[in-house]
Amino acid sequence: MTARLALICRHPIKAMGREELVAATLVPGECLHRDRHWAVAHEAAKLVEGWNPCMNFQRGAKAPELMAISSELDGDRVTLHHPDRPDHSFRPDDPADLEPFLDWLAPLIPADRARAVGIVSADRAMTDSDLPALSILSQASLGALSERVGKPLSPHRFRGNLWIEGTAPFAEFDWIGRTLRVGEAELEVRERITRCRATMANPLTGEIDADTLGTLSAAYGHRDFGIYAVVTKGGRIALGDAVALA
Repeated sequence: MTARLALICRHPIKAMGREELVAATLVPGECLHRDRHWAVAHEAAKLVEGWNPCMNFQRGAKAPELMAISSELDGDRVTLHHPDRPDHSFRPDDPADLEPFLDWLAPLIPADRARAVGIVSADRAMTDSDLPALSILSQASLGALSERVGKPLSPHRFRGNLWIEGTAPFAEFDWIGRTLRVGEAELEVRERITRCRATMANPLTGEIDADTLGTLSAAYGHRDFGIYAVVTKGGRIALGDAVALA
């Protein structure tokens, strides 16, 4: 397999913005640094200490306009961008910044959904899975799905961490249980990622404009796209790094 790392993304606030990186340092047993570091709880949340399931948070599956947010993380400050909202910069850990942020966010949440009420963090990323993993996706698989859908699909629909180029479409599903070498790091591939309605929203506009789930089901008999992998050997990764199976 001749493949390379084509894109690195993190999402400082779960479901609210993505940020492209040129390099990152992976740590064994941990998610991508500062990925899903914060999450926005809604008024119906039933939170416990530590990691919590996604049903407790505002997310693109229920509020598709959130998918059009992009973000920048600078120290403890996050700056959010959205085509229908002014830029907003704040510190998620600062209680004084909470209400202005909630006011900024409110128009992006459907009126029939639970209101956002707070920001939480834990000792690990608030990913959709309780597995402390990175999500790895294939540009070839994205191209194949785009062809089935009938339009180019942005990788940001899938909110992945690492995008790989140079593999066959959906070859990543055959990597379960194997070790993947990326730059200086190694990751053990654990499981496939089953997708939700968030992938149906255009990440430039926040509008539902592609039946990704129906297309996956009709064409492949499932709604899986991408894989989860756990870091077993730490190290630096960067755009253009070789990707290989151990």
